[in-house]
Amino acid sequence: MSADIRTSSPDNKTETNAAAAVVFPKGHPRLQSSTSLMKKKRRPVDMLLYGLIYFFSIAILAMVVYFIVYILWQGLPMLTWDFLFTAPNPLEDTIGILPAIINTVYIILLSVLISVPLGVGGAIYLNEYAKNKILIRIIEFTTETLAGIPSIIFGVFGYIFFCTTLNLKVSLVSGALTLTLMVLPTIIRNMQEALKAVPKSYREGATGLGATKWHTIRTILLPSAMPGLITAIILAIGRIVGESAALILVSGGSAIYMPRGNIFEQFMGSGATLSVELYRYAYSRGLNDVGFGIAAVLLIIVLILNFTTRFISRRLEKKKQ
Repeated sequence: MSADIRTSSPDNKTETNAAAAVVFPKGHPRLQSSTSLMKKKRRPVDMLLYGLIYFFSIAILAMVVYFIVYILWQGLPMLTWDFLFTAPNPLEDTIGILPAIINTVYIILLSVLISVPLGVGGAIYLNEYAKNKILIRIIEFTTETLAGIPSIIFGVFGYIFFCTTLNLKVSLVSGALTLTLMVLPTIIRNMQEALKAVPKSYREGATGLGATKWHTIRTILLPSAMPGLITAIILAIGRIVGESAALILVSGGSAIYMPRGNIFEQFMGSGATLSVELYRYAYSRGLNDVGFGIAAVLLIIVLILNFTTRFISRRLEKKKQ
């Protein structure tokens, strides 16, 4: 009697479980209706959109592959020993890009060493420490605005402020500081989004275990946001390597002499990077074959730096695990 009452009661869980355990026979109307609802309807518009997505994805991939293959195909024949490891000699009319390669490596290393700590620190402050939402929005708007400013404006500012006001003159240091201002918004925004993507439960769990805020950031948040940091560094290197307009104003427009003396003297001297030399040879002098050779060197340097950065990040992630 009591069993019947429990079964017939609408509020009883036994009836619910029993109803849930009922298996409808094949062809039952209720089973057919639920199955039809679960089926994904393929409309012509959906098929068209899927086709466009796949088409544009394949087209973009094909363009990138064609771009890389074409540059290497045209530029690799120019990569001789004299071309890569000698300085240009106007008297003998020989071409060499070793000074430009050295200047490019110096500019990349110095800019990354300055911009990455500043960018990561700024992103950590905005995401973890700043409490004033109005201030955060102002800083985010400013960084987004700076990311869209043309590079020549950064070049003019760098020449007026770094070269003239700070008396750093036209040098690699002035070029590195100018490029730091250019890539800093990109690093801050990418790192900030990477920190926001870390689950909130990570922070709550670390706080529950008694970890300090800085310990949580150093041991949990930064390793979790490492892919975002790697992406920011790669984007920064890409813009540094490809920049020419600003560097002509702040770091020099010619790379004729080999760097001599200690590294600090080299930083304080002027010198053109590979992108500036590419502009000089391909546009000013009309030597397209030399331009393709320099473009191939730039592409190889970027690929090496990207693979090296990813390798270091993977090693760091393994150590953290």
